[in-house]
Amino acid sequence: MTLLLRKAAGKPIRDAMKRNGLSGERLAEATKAHDGTGRGISAGTVAKIAGKGETAADECRLRTAWLIAAALDEPLQKLFSMPSVSTDTVER
Repeated sequence: MTLLLRKAAGKPIRDAMKRNGLSGERLAEATKAHDGTGRGISAGTVAKIAGKGETAADECRLRTAWLIAAALDEPLQKLFSMPSVSTDTVER
Protein backbone atom coordinates (compact mmCIF):
# COMPACT_ATOMS: atom_id res chain seq x y z
CA MET A 1 0.00 0.00 0.00
CA THR A 2 1.40 3.37 -1.02
CA LEU A 3 1.10 6.16 1.54
CA LEU A 4 1.55 9.81 0.70
CA LEU A 5 2.45 12.62 3.10
CA ARG A 6 0.43 15.79 3.09
CA LYS A 7 2.51 18.90 2.52
CA ALA A 8 2.93 21.68 5.10
CA ALA A 9 0.70 20.00 7.70
CA GLY A 10 -2.28 20.17 5.30
CA LYS A 11 -2.16 23.92 4.62
CA PRO A 12 -2.24 23.53 0.81
CA ILE A 13 -5.35 21.36 1.15
CA ARG A 14 -7.05 23.87 3.46
CA ASP A 15 -6.11 26.72 1.11
CA ALA A 16 -7.57 24.86 -1.89
CA MET A 17 -10.74 24.10 0.07
CA LYS A 18 -11.09 27.79 0.89
CA ARG A 19 -10.51 28.82 -2.76
CA ASN A 20 -13.20 26.38 -3.84
CA GLY A 21 -15.62 27.34 -1.05
CA LEU A 22 -15.70 23.78 0.29
CA SER A 23 -16.16 22.64 3.86
CA GLY A 24 -14.90 19.20 4.87
CA GLU A 25 -18.35 17.71 4.34
CA ARG A 26 -18.72 19.30 0.92
CA LEU A 27 -15.25 18.14 -0.14
CA ALA A 28 -16.11 14.62 0.98
CA GLU A 29 -19.29 14.78 -1.10
CA ALA A 30 -17.33 16.14 -4.11
CA THR A 31 -14.95 13.16 -4.01
CA LYS A 32 -17.85 10.84 -4.90
CA ALA A 33 -17.97 12.28 -8.42
CA HIS A 34 -14.35 11.23 -8.98
CA ASP A 35 -14.66 7.74 -7.52
CA GLY A 36 -15.62 4.95 -9.93
CA THR A 37 -17.54 3.26 -7.11
CA GLY A 38 -19.35 6.49 -6.21
CA ARG A 39 -18.38 6.12 -2.55
CA GLY A 40 -15.77 8.87 -2.27
CA ILE A 41 -14.20 9.43 1.13
CA SER A 42 -15.85 10.30 4.42
CA ALA A 43 -16.00 13.73 5.99
CA GLY A 44 -14.07 12.25 8.93
CA THR A 45 -11.22 11.26 6.63
CA VAL A 46 -11.19 14.74 5.08
CA ALA A 47 -11.04 16.22 8.58
CA LYS A 48 -8.03 14.05 9.45
CA ILE A 49 -6.14 14.90 6.24
CA ALA A 50 -6.99 18.61 6.11
CA GLY A 51 -7.04 19.20 9.85
CA LYS A 52 -4.58 20.57 12.35
CA GLY A 53 -3.43 19.38 15.74
CA GLU A 54 -3.35 15.99 17.38
CA THR A 55 -6.27 14.51 15.46
CA ALA A 56 -4.72 15.27 12.07
CA ALA A 57 -3.08 12.52 10.01
CA ASP A 58 0.03 13.27 7.98
CA GLU A 59 -0.24 10.11 5.86
CA CYS A 60 -3.01 8.79 3.69
CA ARG A 61 -3.50 6.22 0.98
CA LEU A 62 -2.77 7.14 -2.61
CA ARG A 63 -6.46 6.64 -3.50
CA THR A 64 -7.56 9.06 -0.77
CA ALA A 65 -5.01 11.67 -1.84
CA TRP A 66 -6.01 11.30 -5.48
CA LEU A 67 -9.72 11.75 -4.72
CA ILE A 68 -9.02 14.87 -2.64
CA ALA A 69 -6.80 16.38 -5.34
CA ALA A 70 -9.30 15.55 -8.09
CA ALA A 71 -12.23 17.03 -6.17
CA LEU A 72 -10.19 20.20 -5.52
CA ASP A 73 -8.98 20.30 -9.15
CA GLU A 74 -5.38 20.53 -7.92
CA PRO A 75 -2.31 18.57 -8.99
CA LEU A 76 -1.66 15.72 -6.56
CA GLN A 77 1.96 16.79 -6.08
CA LYS A 78 0.89 20.29 -4.99
CA LEU A 79 -0.97 18.85 -1.99
CA PHE A 80 1.03 15.72 -1.18
CA SER A 81 4.67 14.63 -1.20
CA MET A 82 5.31 11.81 -3.61
CA PRO A 83 6.97 8.65 -2.28
CA SER A 84 10.66 8.38 -3.01
CA VAL A 85 12.08 5.57 -5.05
CA SER A 86 13.39 2.92 -2.74
CA THR A 87 17.03 2.01 -3.11
CA ASP A 88 16.73 -0.94 -0.73
CA THR A 89 17.62 -4.26 -2.23
CA VAL A 90 16.26 -7.46 -0.78
CA GLU A 91 18.23 -10.58 -1.56
CA ARG A 92 16.48 -13.91 -1.54
